Amino acid sequence: MRKSLIAALAGAGVLSLGLATLPLAQADPVGPPTYRALAGGGSDTTQSLLNALAEIVTDGGQKVIGSYDAIGSPTITTKDPASTPACKDIIRPNGSSKGRDALQASLVAGDGCFQFARSSSSRGSYTSSIPMVWVPFATDALTFAVRADGDVPRELTKAQLIAIFKCEVSDIQPALVQTGSGTRSSWLSYVGITEAEISAGTYPCLVPEKDGGTFPGNLPQEHDGRELKKNQVMPYSAAVYQGQMYGTAPDRRGRAVPGVIDGVAPMVINTVFSGVRNMFNIIPAEKADDPTSLEYKVFVGTDSLLCKAKPQINLQGFGDLVDASKCGDTSSRS
Repeated sequence: MRKSLIAALAGAGVLSLGLATLPLAQADPVGPPTYRALAGGGSDTTQSLLNALAEIVTDGGQKVIGSYDAIGSPTITTKDPASTPACKDIIRPNGSSKGRDALQASLVAGDGCFQFARSSSSRGSYTSSIPMVWVPFATDALTFAVRADGDVPRELTKAQLIAIFKCEVSDIQPALVQTGSGTRSSWLSYVGITEAEISAGTYPCLVPEKDGGTFPGNLPQEHDGRELKKNQVMPYSAAVYQGQMYGTAPDRRGRAVPGVIDGVAPMVINTVFSGVRNMFNIIPAEKADDPTSLEYKVFVGTDSLLCKAKPQINLQGFGDLVDASKCGDTSSRS
């Protein structure tokens, strides 16, 4: 009954939180096999989702997705070091940009250490020497979080959020998440701020004191509300919050609770919610154009293994694409 309900909601363009039932997936693949055909890292937002999918997506009965969390040990080993020593002790990619850059570096080196990257932000204006494709497969609601016992209202308008993150509200401290994350990129786009403006010192409240700004301490890791102060507000994925609440993702909420934007609660979202964003996996364009490749089979087109895993994606708290025909689309290229 639960599965039927969430499938019906997702099919109608609505994502209802509180129905996740998949078990907490293992962070980083441990086998069998320990080393998977498709290795990737990057986005914190979709790490638990890809961990769960890695347990059910198989080719010839074998698990093929090796998804490495954004946080954990400082380094990761994505392939058997006995045969591919270059893939031993790689710095763990933390965030969409770092995952993207790790994939590109692997393609340039030709070492085969990474085959995809998780991204919670779109390509934007990024270009690369070796073409890559941003393949959408799910949607998320990007909202804000505050402390349940804090001083910041749990209901804000988009205009109020823009004012807060542009340092115009003296008694509320915006807590922008770490650089390189897709959530940071998506949120800055949402509130109309560029990284260039931050670098130029236009918004000092978004910059840590040690770097010349006024933000106390270090910027928080995305989707980690444990260090959130009573006067702070931070961007937060509604899907990840659900996973943390219902045990399908590591619980890093602390006392954080999701906010309501313009009267629309992210815990039941639809296409009118202003924070809806696509989730992507980045793969080499060469593989995206090759129907015989494993990357094509797993990621590309509405018949791909990931696009066919909609029930599992929904159970992890993520919604279908607004236009379902765009699942597995390969038109966004660097």
